[in-house]
Formats: sequence, C-alpha cells, structure tokens
Amino acid sequence: MAMSFRELPVPAQAIAFLALAGVIVLFGEYVPGLPIQAERAERDNAQKTLDNINDEVKKLQYFDVQKGQLTADIEAMQKELDTLKSIVPDEKQVDEFIKAMSDSARASNVSLRRLTAKPIEPKDYFYEVPFEVAVDGPYFQVVDFFTRLSRLSRIINVADITFATPSGQYQGGPPPPPFPLRPGTTVYGTFMATTYFTGGTQGPPKPGQKPGTGPGKK
Repeated sequence: MAMSFRELPVPAQAIAFLALAGVIVLFGEYVPGLPIQAERAERDNAQKTLDNINDEVKKLQYFDVQKGQLTADIEAMQKELDTLKSIVPDEKQVDEFIKAMSDSARASNVSLRRLTAKPIEPKDYFYEVPFEVAVDGPYFQVVDFFTRLSRLSRIINVADITFATPSGQYQGGPPPPPFPLRPGTTVYGTFMATTYFTGGTQGPPKPGQKPGTGPGKK
C-alpha cells in the first residue's frame, strides 16, 4: 500500500530533504549556464582582483617605509658630490683660485706679488692648471700662508719652492726682486701652485687631447 511523504517518519523526511538539497547543489554546481556558476565566476574574478590590489598595496607600503632612508641616502650622496666638486671642480674656475690665493696671503700678512698662468696639462682623468707664484714676507707668515693653502677645500699642490733672504744667504736662490720689500720681510721667492679640474660635460681628457678640444669645442 502506497504511503504519502507526510506519512513517513520524521527522520526519513529529514534524510529526504537532505538528499534533495544535495541534488539541487550538485545540479547548480555542474550544470552549465545556471546563475550560480556565473556568480561563482564573478566572485573568483573579484577575489583575484582584490589579491592583485593587496599585492600592489604591500609593494607601495614597502616603498613608503623605505622612502625616508632613500631620501637620506640621496641627500648624503648629493652632499658628497658637492664636496668632490669643491675639491676638483668641473671647470677651471681660475677666478675662484686666484681669490683663494689672495685671501690666504692677506690673512697670513704675506705679499702676493705675482701669479703667472702656465700651460694647462691634460692627464688621464683631469687637467692640471699650474701657476708660478711670487711671494715675500716674514718667515713664519709665509709658513702660515702655505698652511692655509693646504686647508683649502680645493686641491692645490705646491712644488718647486725657491726662496732666499733679502741678504741673499741662500745660494742658488731667486735673484733680488725688482721692487722694495716691506719692513720685516725675511724671505722672498717663487713656487709652482697647481690646481685641477675634470673638464665638466667635456669629460676627462683623452691621451694627446688639448684642453678645450673635446666634442663641440673649437
């Protein structure tokens, strides 16, 4: 004799409902073209987009954390570059060189009589700019003058020092100067002061290249 669904025991009804729900779920999962599959695909795409956005956010957060250190590093490198340019500038900057020599002589109470420019000499990575310098003054003031030159930010190399006393005590020294010496002067003479520059946009010299004959120069 047939029984209606309502006449089944409650556990049997519950099992039947569960079985029906499972069938519906499986039907929605595997039958193409149903709305649930479209929703699932849209959800998966949205999750992938969210994951990509989260990855980008993490990268940006890393750079944001590193921004302070990167800024500090750039500032430090810029200061180092500025220091190097003050030691060996891009261009000759002869005016600044002469001013530095004159200021050092004035501060040491030394008479700077002459600055004679000599031919510029190209080297492997820089140019030499030599000057013949004539000075006179009290001995310790002249020593102080050389000390001040050694403390300048720009490199100045001193060589070929030839000095004598006003009475000509130093054999082989320079001839007497063609001008009266100040009272208190104990030494006078000449030396070679050489400074340097890199050539700027022209770049370092090439073997045999004369100053100012790089690309675009005439």
